[in-house]
Amino acid sequence: MAGVTDKRIPLSRIQRLIGDLMLQSKRHKPHCYLESKADLTDLVAFRKAYCKRMHLRITTNDFFFCAIARAVKKYPFMAGQPDPGGDFFRLSKHIGIGFAVSAPQGLVVPVIKEVENKTLIEIAAESSRLLKNARANKLMPDDFHGDTVLLSGLGMYGINSFLAIAPPGATAIISMGKIVDSLVCIDADMTVRRKMSLSLAVDRRIVDEFYAAEFLRCIITQLEDPAGLAE
Repeated sequence: MAGVTDKRIPLSRIQRLIGDLMLQSKRHKPHCYLESKADLTDLVAFRKAYCKRMHLRITTNDFFFCAIARAVKKYPFMAGQPDPGGDFFRLSKHIGIGFAVSAPQGLVVPVIKEVENKTLIEIAAESSRLLKNARANKLMPDDFHGDTVLLSGLGMYGINSFLAIAPPGATAIISMGKIVDSLVCIDADMTVRRKMSLSLAVDRRIVDEFYAAEFLRCIITQLEDPAGLAE
């Protein structure tokens, strides 16, 4: 139709920033992707009972933060921070886990700092504070610094699995899908177990597939022993 033009919508500052960072990462970082499934049947039941017993709200993500921190302590290269020049990478003294939040101002990634020194309950309190402030647009500049590993989840949107892009300053990002009821055979009996797909994207310059696979397996092993994460 004559005189009709497409509507032009300018990108926001956050959209431009994230887009530039992701493009930089895809251009210069050789990604390697791994995927596995975690059986969260016990975690789902334990979390519900634990919250009731402790009179606290602890999310599934909080168990993930705790499991990731313990796995990074065992596999420290997963928290490596590549040098822009590509000649070396740094290992931070502390573990910071950034997690993606869909906030009114766009996607933000607040960071739980020094996770290796926090209990599950302390992690839950900090993640709750950051999530609340993110959704209220009250995060402070320091809340965005110190991430060494990132966690992103889209299970609440019905997504089974997805592959994320590790940002330029990180070696790894873990992607969580939704928890799905799966029919499995255990000792010749069919039973329903609650499983989640976990995808891991890593910088292949810093870690190889074998190291990354052991790291992902370590996370899953701990998630399948939720009582151990609460100790």
